[in-house]
Amino acid sequence: MISTAEKIFPVKNAGLGLRREVLDEMMQADLSPLSFLEVAPENWIGIGGAFAKKFRQMTEQHEFVTHGLSLSIGGPSALDTDFVKAVALFIKQHDIKCYSEHLSYCSDDGHMYDLMPIPFTEDAVHYVAQRIRQVQDLIGQRMAIENVSYYAAPGQELSEIEFINAVISEADCDLLLDVNNIYVNSVNHGYDATEFLKQLPGERIAYGHIAGHYNQADDLIVDTHGADVTDPVWQLLDTAYAEFGVFPTLLERDFNIPPVAELLKEVAQITALQNKYCQPAVSTNHVAQIHA
Repeated sequence: MISTAEKIFPVKNAGLGLRREVLDEMMQADLSPLSFLEVAPENWIGIGGAFAKKFRQMTEQHEFVTHGLSLSIGGPSALDTDFVKAVALFIKQHDIKCYSEHLSYCSDDGHMYDLMPIPFTEDAVHYVAQRIRQVQDLIGQRMAIENVSYYAAPGQELSEIEFINAVISEADCDLLLDVNNIYVNSVNHGYDATEFLKQLPGERIAYGHIAGHYNQADDLIVDTHGADVTDPVWQLLDTAYAEFGVFPTLLERDFNIPPVAELLKEVAQITALQNKYCQPAVSTNHVAQIHA
């Protein structure tokens, strides 16, 4: 067992994603059950007017993390350093506690508006790790990389777990542990979710995600983030806490978004699982800086 008991996390306890369509509702709701909120920086960088004022009010009242959508860390085109610098400024302006992205790619000459699987190869490990290190240098802090759901593995030389662990080790970055993605992939690709989970570097966890999905067939799950979290995913989150210790965990809901009160009921389930274990996540007011 690799325990997170002594780890200092960027945030603590349970969180929820903030979407622009529910911004007003969340501003009026009692968010005391939440310890942090998450946004995609692309959706908020450069906004003005009423949305900017409301977002500033939220970031002054709550701790935030960011989960990017368009960095395209595994993409074939050159890294968009102007975008990374804009993210760095956004992090500074709003005192963002952590920057995370997907271990995937979404662009070449243009954006594909989907998260594509990076080939699980040694060359890809070195390529992606170098780009992650470049991002970390530009933003001046560690970033977290999320294990993603995928539906095909073109040119595969390494297993999924070998690829993820190799990238994290070589890049010296953190892990955004998406529990739902492990479950989805375990069904779609026929492996044991618990065994996969236990091979991840628990000491690298910055925080976690949990979400719902759509069962299209017995052997095919679509990662939609548009439904309630299922029992097997809750069980896998429980296993993750038992294996690694409690880490901050966020409920993702991107589509079919119910009233905030309903979302907070699922957040309460996260909190209940966390309370089963003796060592709560530790908070800090800053993300550990990269040392020269």
